[in-house]
Amino acid sequence: MAMGAAEQKYVSYEEYLELERDSLVKHEWLDGIVYAMGGGSTEHSRLALNMTAALKSALAGECVVFSSDAALYVRETKFSTYPNGSVVCGPRDLHRGEKGIGEALLNPVLIVEVLSDSTEKYDRGEKFSHYLRIPTLQEYVLVSQHEPCIEVYRRPKRGHWAHETARAGETLQLHGRTIAVDDIYRE
Repeated sequence: MAMGAAEQKYVSYEEYLELERDSLVKHEWLDGIVYAMGGGSTEHSRLALNMTAALKSALAGECVVFSSDAALYVRETKFSTYPNGSVVCGPRDLHRGEKGIGEALLNPVLIVEVLSDSTEKYDRGEKFSHYLRIPTLQEYVLVSQHEPCIEVYRRPKRGHWAHETARAGETLQLHGRTIAVDDIYRE
């Protein structure tokens, strides 16, 4: 189950988009059920910004990096959310509501989530299971708030997803570019 249920009645995707347009709070939509997303801490915000800035610098001219303001839609599971960061390489494939309002990315190659105490289990479990259904997704990045630690799950050409962890003083490869863990945690 997603974060906190705003309502348990069925809400069409178009109704959800109208709610999002007029709301000060972001929501997730899962096949007709709307869930309020909790606000993040200042540390969460700082790490998300540092991560997307590092990706933007590393991938300049090759890919487009999006912040948590860009919605994502998973067609197969009818799930819409706002990851802390996402990357699209090549043309953007967008999902729009029938009334022409709202748009959500369909084809990220990389997704970033900053872990918090209240979302870590969800980000590693149910949310990741939705993300796994995105055919273009190659890397899922989890950034710890409690220590300099970044985890990356990579989709191999065959077999199971590979997992890598990088800590303080180490680097990791994201979309073929080297990112220093210390740069993400620097104030």
